[in-house]
Amino acid sequence: MSNFVVSVKKFNRPLESVRELVELTRGFDRLRSTDHVFIKPNIVFWSKAVSFPKFGVITTSRIVEDMVILLKDMGVSNITIGEGTVVFDPKDKLTQKDAYLKLGYDLLAARYGVKLFNVFEGSFQKIELCNGISLNFSSEVMNSDFIVNIPVLKTHAQTVVSLGIKNMKGTIDIQSRKKCHSPNPGTDLNFMVSMLADRLPHGFTLIDGIFTNERGPGFDGKAHRSDIIAGSTDVLSADLVGAKLLGYSADQVPHLAQAARNRNRPTDLSDISIVGENIESLIKFHDYSFPYNQDNSLPMPLQKLGISGISYPKYDLSLCTYCSLLTGAVLTSIAMAWKGKKWNDVEILTGKIMKPTPGKKSILIGKCLYEANKDHPDKDNLIFVKTCPPQPEAILDALHKFDVDVAPELLTNMEMVPALFSKKYAEKTEFDDSFYQIQ
Repeated sequence: MSNFVVSVKKFNRPLESVRELVELTRGFDRLRSTDHVFIKPNIVFWSKAVSFPKFGVITTSRIVEDMVILLKDMGVSNITIGEGTVVFDPKDKLTQKDAYLKLGYDLLAARYGVKLFNVFEGSFQKIELCNGISLNFSSEVMNSDFIVNIPVLKTHAQTVVSLGIKNMKGTIDIQSRKKCHSPNPGTDLNFMVSMLADRLPHGFTLIDGIFTNERGPGFDGKAHRSDIIAGSTDVLSADLVGAKLLGYSADQVPHLAQAARNRNRPTDLSDISIVGENIESLIKFHDYSFPYNQDNSLPMPLQKLGISGISYPKYDLSLCTYCSLLTGAVLTSIAMAWKGKKWNDVEILTGKIMKPTPGKKSILIGKCLYEANKDHPDKDNLIFVKTCPPQPEAILDALHKFDVDVAPELLTNMEMVPALFSKKYAEKTEFDDSFYQIQ
């Protein structure tokens, strides 16, 4: 048998499916009852204001509870569930608490004695990854003895897939997350993500594919009911198989190819034993990239509406999560404002490396683009949205100044936007919200 084992199972029985998955890989062989176990789900986004489709976006509460029960069965009493959910206001401590409450984690705390932890409320340790490159990791994570990493089986608009390694981005501080979106090609997002799990304590990765997400990582993707779970004591092996289940070889996923090179591992799964299901029958291609027009100046849905005189160039790897959260609201506002009359050559730029186009009126979103272009000679045709994260109201004002008369509803009520995406799942019975509750 190979040194690396990945188990793949159909999820058809609560608790027992997860128990069998762990047993197939002997996933808890290195776990001691006295260990401090840190469970890292994926709660990439949350809204306190509205219900939104969590399918393929957030780790199911069903899998989290199953894992807690298995740990308790092993005699483990010191269990922490922790996440660092993206929020617009760094001082916001209520969103994480609301997520834990509505996902039922408060019941897990009361029922099993687990602790709930907000990564941003704890301290961080500077950890060198390679060649002087360091990121700040949660001390709670670094000081744990065993990590149970529970990502979702989904694709990602920038990194192709978002699985176990990528899930650990939720354990670093805000400055480190921004640092991951470097404008330097040599240390770009894929390079940085490839190392996120390198210095972490050992543990078990369980990829939750009860619901999977196409064009993730957020609620604006397309969810599928897949009922697949995969697990391994080796996070890279779990991710390589997870990518395969989504229809990708490691060579098509730059951060996984880089992680394999870092470990002197092949990318063709030849050093991995896959046990459980025959994965060939479970592979279902999930697209990762949002479609844009031929010159990448406008998303295809807006192109099909006939919108002209405005461009929103396709995101690049330097666009960080905080700016990307605004994209859907801005594009939807533009689509709703279109009345068939061409706008006056306006472009909306994001990330860290885009440059204003001569002759166009440019809105530069975010502090990074402001710092890079504040001395630009054509300031009369530039509007900077300077803050980090950018304020939606400032984007609204900028659009109005360039005569793009978008209505204020979405950009001044950002927390209401996710609810718009619930309609497409409302009458599909396979999308069962009870998987995100604790009974």
